[in-house]
Amino acid sequence: MKSAHSFEYFSSSNDLQWKYLTEHDPKFEGQKKLKIEGKELTSVPMHVFGLEGLQVLEMSPERESCLRYRMELIPREISHLRNLTLLYMDSNNLKEIPAEIGTLSNLERLTLSNNSLSSLPPEISRLEKLHSLHLANNNFTGLPAPLCQLRHLIFLDASDNQISTIPPGIQHLEKLETLLLVFNSLKHLPGNVCILRNLHTLWLGNNHLRALPERFGELVNLDWGYNYCSCNFEGNPLVRPPPEVCSRGPGEIREYFASLYKVLGE
Repeated sequence: MKSAHSFEYFSSSNDLQWKYLTEHDPKFEGQKKLKIEGKELTSVPMHVFGLEGLQVLEMSPERESCLRYRMELIPREISHLRNLTLLYMDSNNLKEIPAEIGTLSNLERLTLSNNSLSSLPPEISRLEKLHSLHLANNNFTGLPAPLCQLRHLIFLDASDNQISTIPPGIQHLEKLETLLLVFNSLKHLPGNVCILRNLHTLWLGNNHLRALPERFGELVNLDWGYNYCSCNFEGNPLVRPPPEVCSRGPGEIREYFASLYKVLGE
């Protein structure tokens, strides 16, 4: 790796300059980081894949003036970077993720928000150390089933897609603490979500939900009486329970369903 704050310049095929910077970043103390910059980056420079000791790879624009990244794919050579722990690919034009992503066995954080993805390869389920996954603002119509094998996942953001289904395997994400699903097309929330007892934050706003699962009140860590932001239902046509009950927290939701089924039992 180069020393801190050293630059190398190259020209892309359309003669637009890009650069990459290797640096010691205080946020990633002791890790080898590479940040690629360029206003109209269309592909990953192949030189990158020779940096086999790389741990942090950042290819996401930071400023509005750079929001013209146009990378449509990640080369299969990504498999050479076996030491990666953090991979940032937000705000590009990615249409697919190669199966080779599954070889990055040390990956802990993967950001793919603001792209054009509609699916993920089954091999992504091999990322056993992954704890943070960002998929907001893509083209998913269902939460990808392979994600349900990521048993160490703590944070999942799939907001602002067209997701209408959640696979039953969601119950396997037992360590999940944050699940963000705002601005989707959910009409039904599967009861298996209620098994995720470690959830502290669950955002479901701006979907099409008319009812919550009967066991929703068992998600006791979603105590929005203590932290209003822990759960979000706004923008749903909720009937069961009604919004005024939902606004009072999981305890009130439990009581609502208990009373409802007591009446039905009579």
